[in-house]
Amino acid sequence: MTDHAADVPVRNSVLGGSATRTPPARLGVAVVSDLVAAIVTGELAPGDALPPESTLSQRFGVSRTVIRESVKRVEEKGLVTVAQGRGTTVNAPTAWNVLDPIVLSALVDHDDTLGVLDELSIVRGSLESSMAAAAAARQNPQRSADLTRAFEETERTMNDIEAYADADARFHYLVMEQSGIRLAANITQILFQRARVSRRFTGTASPEAVRLTLEEHRAILDAITAGDSEAASRAMHDHIARAWERRRPTDRRPTD
Repeated sequence: MTDHAADVPVRNSVLGGSATRTPPARLGVAVVSDLVAAIVTGELAPGDALPPESTLSQRFGVSRTVIRESVKRVEEKGLVTVAQGRGTTVNAPTAWNVLDPIVLSALVDHDDTLGVLDELSIVRGSLESSMAAAAAARQNPQRSADLTRAFEETERTMNDIEAYADADARFHYLVMEQSGIRLAANITQILFQRARVSRRFTGTASPEAVRLTLEEHRAILDAITAGDSEAASRAMHDHIARAWERRRPTDRRPTD
């Protein structure tokens, strides 16, 4: 098992402390990212009020105009509600736009228990199994040939971890494309692409893990090209669940 501790960010207070931040070049982007992180980590809990503009301005070392625009961006992501005369209040997680790149990145980066990545695996399993079933129902000789070539590319690159990871992703993306379910494909790709940059999600692919993944991909390929929607759905769902279980560090479990 690899050492995943290096991939877990040190949890520092975003808004605490008295020292003024040295503002980076892209002031608004930095302020938005830090405010999102403060909310995602629970430093600012649902129902909490954001500090006044003057306090945030001093804390971040930026003008009130930058703070005002940044809070507006955070509101657009569903994390806060700005009410005239009542200030800015943090929303419950159910209101957050979790597909927003900054929100999703914060969720993954601060996922100490891996609960978010566990949920991501469940969502992927549900969506991709449905798309595998749809792809099977829409098979024709050309699509089957394309999917077979994508699978063969994973076989050819199995000894090159980086190339193999890219080929693995292309196989999944092609199944999504062949399904014709564009909304599900778009949602899944957003989740998958962001998760792939986390070492806690990718882990380290051992030769045995690669061999098992190839076997599972073969089962998906065979079911889809045979036009067997039920078998394709089951094979894809089982593969995603098993692959995450193989990669998941066993020392981090969500707490109630």
